[in-house]
Amino acid sequence: MERDQGWASKKTRKRKLPEEEDRGMLDLSFDELNQDLLEKVLAWLPTSSFCRLRSVCKRWSCVAESATFLLACSQIPSRDPWFFMVDPNLDQSIVFDTAEKNWKNLNHSLHLQQNPGHNSIPVAASGGLICFRTVSGEFVVCNPVTGAYRELPPVCTTNQSQTLDAIAMVSSANRSSYKLVLVCGDLPNLSAKVYDSGTNQWEEEITLIRNTNRNSLESESSGDETLYFLSKAGDVVATNMQRSPSKQYSSVITVKDGEEIIYFLSSTGTVVACNLAKKCFSEYPRLLPLYFEYSIDVIECRGEMLLVVLSELLESASLRVWRFSEENRLWHQIAVMPPAMSHEFYGGKADINCVGYGDQILICVNSTGTEFGSCFLCDLVTNGWIELPKCFVNGKPREFMSAFSFEPRIEACV
Repeated sequence: MERDQGWASKKTRKRKLPEEEDRGMLDLSFDELNQDLLEKVLAWLPTSSFCRLRSVCKRWSCVAESATFLLACSQIPSRDPWFFMVDPNLDQSIVFDTAEKNWKNLNHSLHLQQNPGHNSIPVAASGGLICFRTVSGEFVVCNPVTGAYRELPPVCTTNQSQTLDAIAMVSSANRSSYKLVLVCGDLPNLSAKVYDSGTNQWEEEITLIRNTNRNSLESESSGDETLYFLSKAGDVVATNMQRSPSKQYSSVITVKDGEEIIYFLSSTGTVVACNLAKKCFSEYPRLLPLYFEYSIDVIECRGEMLLVVLSELLESASLRVWRFSEENRLWHQIAVMPPAMSHEFYGGKADINCVGYGDQILICVNSTGTEFGSCFLCDLVTNGWIELPKCFVNGKPREFMSAFSFEPRIEACV
């Protein structure tokens, strides 16, 4: 009998059933969390939710303005990218959220939009920041999520009349600082200028020399000459590429073995790689012949430079992604848009403007011949291609000529 009573007493001390525990957790209110734990929980919310924190209650409004909350946000490893869209009128206010797969209108007006006389265009992005260039040549760095901005000191170069070839931006690993890199000159006379946000000043100008090492990349031409050929329609076409204003300085920057390398397209469509650490540059082998009609853009994905090319062949259009192999020094195709999708671009004089982030590429396709405009998202892992839904503003579809990718972070400092 005593044995039975002992067994019964042990039975009453057993753990609660999962259903009972769940009911207990449901009774837990956010009001019962201490400030530190509440901030860590809210830091995991999607970035689009941060704008609504202030309207929930007074306590959450205080959290949104807390320095420790920004610190908690900075400890989130990564966030799904937003693509900052650019339309022909340079009205920068719309982003595409890859996490929620929808369009968003920024709830605040960017500083440069409040000053139409600046006539600024986005030229580079990194981390959670976007860099704009004004018509007077000044640079402004902005956090599109918060609206915070910084006007950079004026650029002083040895030759103010030099051609500006590339503008690239790179952030530190903890996103506490960033660099803006400018490449100027005409091949083969190139120089670089670097702005460091940590010191808030431009560093000494770097003169870049051509890499003459036998193992370096070699180009089929010097890249500074203009050739002319007849198009399929019989028109005289120049090899010098005409780019849209927002992608005029299309370039990307990568860090390889601790060395920063900036890639950009020359006026004839060759890829130029500038190694800032070694103060030299090289030209990649041409992907397509000079006389071949195509549109091309350079992007960065997972720290690697890639090319996106739209070309026409055998009465059809093809859109492909290429990677350069250092081993055999050849371009290799890694992704291709389904022919049923790319054929729509044939004969439309289409131009592509692309941007990469992680394993995704956003491609804006615009055609002057058929007034065609659309955006596509490519997944390099699955080779999946989808056309993004149209963005409607006041009942009218909005068309975009390019985009810039950034990681939406409210803690990103300008």
